[in-house]
Amino acid sequence: MSREPVDLGPDGLERGGHLLLQRALDLHGAASVIGGGALDPHLRGWCRSQGHTLRVVGDGFEVDAGTARRGRWRGAAETGPVVDRPPATWGLAARGATVEAGLDGFRFPLDDKQAVWTDEAERLYRDGAAQQWDPATAIDWDAEITHPDEVEDAVVQVMTYLIENETVALLVPARFLAQVHPHFREILQLLALQCADEARHIEVFTRRAHLRRERLGLSTVGGQRSLQTLLDEPDFALASFLLAVLGEGSFLSLLGFLHRYGPDPVTRAVCGLAARDEARHVAFGMAHLTRHASLDPGLHGRLADAVRRRHDALAHTAGLNEEVFDALVLLAAGSWDREALARGHDAVVALKRAMDEGRRGRLRALGFAEAQAEELSALHTRNFM
Repeated sequence: MSREPVDLGPDGLERGGHLLLQRALDLHGAASVIGGGALDPHLRGWCRSQGHTLRVVGDGFEVDAGTARRGRWRGAAETGPVVDRPPATWGLAARGATVEAGLDGFRFPLDDKQAVWTDEAERLYRDGAAQQWDPATAIDWDAEITHPDEVEDAVVQVMTYLIENETVALLVPARFLAQVHPHFREILQLLALQCADEARHIEVFTRRAHLRRERLGLSTVGGQRSLQTLLDEPDFALASFLLAVLGEGSFLSLLGFLHRYGPDPVTRAVCGLAARDEARHVAFGMAHLTRHASLDPGLHGRLADAVRRRHDALAHTAGLNEEVFDALVLLAAGSWDREALARGHDAVVALKRAMDEGRRGRLRALGFAEAQAEELSALHTRNFM
């Protein structure tokens, strides 16, 4: 192999000389070395550490890299493309990186592709990142509000309810985020984006509630206990099913209702923007659970059992508090006229029916038979989320 000798000069491997030598080895696999004779021990030690062979040839040296990885890179692992179960020894390495052997590794409970993955992850993340919005500029907070005080009180009560529910919608993905193996980076990114979405929803619902009121509305024991069951679910698939497919799916209908019946531009804007984000969360839950169910015949049974367990745990609670129900009726009515209130009541009943139809549709899309979809939708918490 024709090559120019590497002249290390008087400094030998010091002050960057090793880069010259390594470049020659990368290009040719071997290198003749001149200069640096006084630093012969350094050269020998470096060659040993890198796994190269060193021979004395006349007044110089011959270094041969051989075919094996050099030095500490012997036994290194290649980490791409996506694998079914990345080993703990890959640690935090970026997918596609070469990982040095010898790492004890990190423990990531969600290290199984079947449990977390969807081929839609990259697209959903890309779309979600592009659709991020700034509460300060996306909403006209100075828009005129002309409705009476009692309607404003209803808005504040509904916003209080939304804040509480969006808080659990942030905490659930946040809890699982640190459990996902970094090899599945798109899933990490989606969960992080979901947390950012929910944090933004909490901000805008709080800000809307405080536009004309200092204090928020009421929080009930039944509502809190319903949400606690979501926080207590330790299984990622089951928590995603209860939160995204059933809970946030139902909230899509609620946010659509508020976007339609909101009595002022600000209320309509915050609910419309939040609904766009929630639709993406539901899409992720549906995509990853659809794939999971196709690979795990027992998943449907575990999902159904999770709904029944949650129903039994909440059987003694009142469900949706009457203050929220009444507030929704008033918002849909738009006035205290008796006929308007009747229409508002009918609109809320229609909302609950739309929630049920949406849940049954998503359950069928996941592979549940119609009868079971109807049963499980009926068992979903009356608190909507």
